[in-house]
Amino acid sequence: MCQDLRHNAGSVSDRQVKWVTFDVPHFRYIDDEDVEENKKGADHTWYSFSTKDDSFNSSSYRYVVVSGTPLKILEHLLSDLRLDDQRGAPESRESEMLLDDFLLTYLVFMSTNDLCQALPRCRGQEEGKDALFRKRKVLQLVSHWSRLYKDFLKEEEHVRSFMKNLYRCVLEDLYEFPTLEKDLKEFQKILRRRHKHTYQQLSLKENSLPLRSPQTETRDVICCVHVSADSYLSVHTHPSLEAHELLRIVGLKMDRAEEDMVLAVVSHSGERRVLQPSDCVYSESLTPQGKLVACRRDLTEILPPLTDSAELSRRPVRLLGINTWDVAAALTHLDWSLFKSIHEQELVYYTLSRAPGTGHTAALSVLLQRCNEVQQWVMSEVLMCVSLNKRVQLLKKFIKIAAHCKAQRNLNSAFAIIMGLNTAAVSRLNQTWEKCPGKFKKLFSELELITDPSLNHKAYREAFKRMKPPKIPFMPLLLKDITFIHEGNKTFHDNLVNFEKLHMIADTVRMIRHCQSDQPGESSFDSAEVRASVHWLHIIDNQQTLFELSHKLEPRA
Repeated sequence: MCQDLRHNAGSVSDRQVKWVTFDVPHFRYIDDEDVEENKKGADHTWYSFSTKDDSFNSSSYRYVVVSGTPLKILEHLLSDLRLDDQRGAPESRESEMLLDDFLLTYLVFMSTNDLCQALPRCRGQEEGKDALFRKRKVLQLVSHWSRLYKDFLKEEEHVRSFMKNLYRCVLEDLYEFPTLEKDLKEFQKILRRRHKHTYQQLSLKENSLPLRSPQTETRDVICCVHVSADSYLSVHTHPSLEAHELLRIVGLKMDRAEEDMVLAVVSHSGERRVLQPSDCVYSESLTPQGKLVACRRDLTEILPPLTDSAELSRRPVRLLGINTWDVAAALTHLDWSLFKSIHEQELVYYTLSRAPGTGHTAALSVLLQRCNEVQQWVMSEVLMCVSLNKRVQLLKKFIKIAAHCKAQRNLNSAFAIIMGLNTAAVSRLNQTWEKCPGKFKKLFSELELITDPSLNHKAYREAFKRMKPPKIPFMPLLLKDITFIHEGNKTFHDNLVNFEKLHMIADTVRMIRHCQSDQPGESSFDSAEVRASVHWLHIIDNQQTLFELSHKLEPRA
């Protein structure tokens, strides 16, 4: 059986590793060489082995919890957990890693409601000092959970109910265990910080004070307003955006008089409803009320289809007049504002549910949308440029912007720009590329290396690993890694949780934490023109239009 286990464990990675392992259910180190165990019980089955290797130190130990029922894993996680005053020992670091892995990935094998029901059962039946330690450990686990998820659990009704009940239980336990007071105070701080409105009323000292209404959560949104049958304007903005604000932006970007336009919502049936200037574009759920279209007052599009538009020849290429470093800095500043708001758990939710745009993956979905739109923006700008000389200048501009994004450790936008230039509609423009100077083509070839998928994107991974935080990864690849781990490895072996799979998922998800572990410096640009150039993107979202424009610019020989 151990031979089978070695084979299965090896299948989760392309490389050979030597594992220092915990065994289940106690998660102790196995320090003897070539130890093999096969134990069976009523609720758990586990196998473990290890190889001694001096190259491993206490900070690089990897455990393998091969299998166990969710409740047993939770119980023994608590038994192995070190309290704050016991931290510092190597065992403490590994138990903290185990706790972190469990909390990051429990959604793979149990729901949050299941966890809320399981935790009270883990408070144990011990008495005296053992009971005190057990209660403190449950409190510490829940505190860690709350800190890790921040306000991510805010909307979960069963979590609020569980937290209230736990708080009341601890208050009752204070009579028997006065030393719980310190732990209770720390728990109160977390509850007030994360769920202030809900838990103000539970504080004994503040119970008589009037409650304040909770602050409305705000986040950035990307609003798409269609300006022709085959293109739209992508506007990075706030969720309380009103119709007149959006029309002002459309007028500035598209060189149209605001008073000559109206904003309409198009239903699925094609019916158009005109929004009043003070109407909010977004509903309370932060979703548009329908397809948004900027129209003339007679409800026709402000631009004809781009393939028929004579206006392209008169269209100014504003990007050519803006400093490339400033554009890259503005892209990075915007990407960072989106990236820093992503919770680690969003990657797990996204992988499991595949429900983009839901409350649990909202910030991640916006950043993914932004990545796609930057790629489309690059294509659109090049293909809407009728002049050959200006088109060559645009190629050079985008190559330099991609290089600056990479230098600013923003591989999300760097990747998107490179892929935009590599799309078939742009890469086929032979006359344009031939006029591009050799040094720019060489630079572009060097940049293309980080998008090379060979050897599992080895070039990208090595380049990204050398970068210090803060840095922004290419998010689609990070999600692909998690999906590969999730779909390529079983969650359960004989109805028991495969914890090695969860550790690999948690390790990948923690990349977000590492990337966000430092803050970028102050942005050097303060120009409204620079901000507008990256906050308001005119995008062609029709592939047929893109190819028709490409063939009009450079017909087939």
